[in-house]
Amino acid sequence: MRVAVSDGHPCEHVGAGGGGRARGAAFGLGLAAVGRPGYINLGRAEDLPGDRSVEAMRSRAHSLLDAAYAAGIRYFDAARSYGLAEEFLGGWLRSHPDVDDVGVGSKWGYTYTADWRVDAPVHEVKDHSVAVFTRQIAETRSLRGDHMVRVGFALETDDVLANARVKLEAKGLDFIVVNDALEPGAGFAVDTNRVTLVARDGSSEEMPLMAKSELADVILDRIEALFRER
Repeated sequence: MRVAVSDGHPCEHVGAGGGGRARGAAFGLGLAAVGRPGYINLGRAEDLPGDRSVEAMRSRAHSLLDAAYAAGIRYFDAARSYGLAEEFLGGWLRSHPDVDDVGVGSKWGYTYTADWRVDAPVHEVKDHSVAVFTRQIAETRSLRGDHMVRVGFALETDDVLANARVKLEAKGLDFIVVNDALEPGAGFAVDTNRVTLVARDGSSEEMPLMAKSELADVILDRIEALFRER
């Protein structure tokens, strides 16, 4: 299994062995609703076992992963805040060593705090600090290994490249994707973006304004190229 990590609004992409990846997947399976006993999805109780123990939820998660993979789904979504979703997914992947064509998304910055209680007053806490990122990336490594390419995303309003390089260095990223929040046609509420890719060696490449779907392919190409180099 290959892992590519992103951070900024922290998230992760895993491209499985053989160079395969889940580019352009029409459907994926999110594990938030089966990674912890209490979640916000409507109608969730109708699909989950009455027993919300760790083992019962692990079994349900593995059954869903089996069914999804058999149906052709090759993208799975997890996060540190999804309770034990990463642990469940990691166990499923280890029990299926022949699976080498899946993509996995994961996020950091929110910490699960409910201690496996459905009635907990607070279920997750937001903290996008470097300290939390460092702790959570270590937790992910322990569950899924350290074969990672670390990619960051940053949205800046001034000193764009300088701030991006500071974040790249602080978080040990392989490259960071940065854009100017004030630039027309980029950022939120539009379907296009113009970014600069900043690499660990200090080099940078300005990309032209393009559809966000096209940009996603550019980023995935860079991740795959880094995997090939390793």
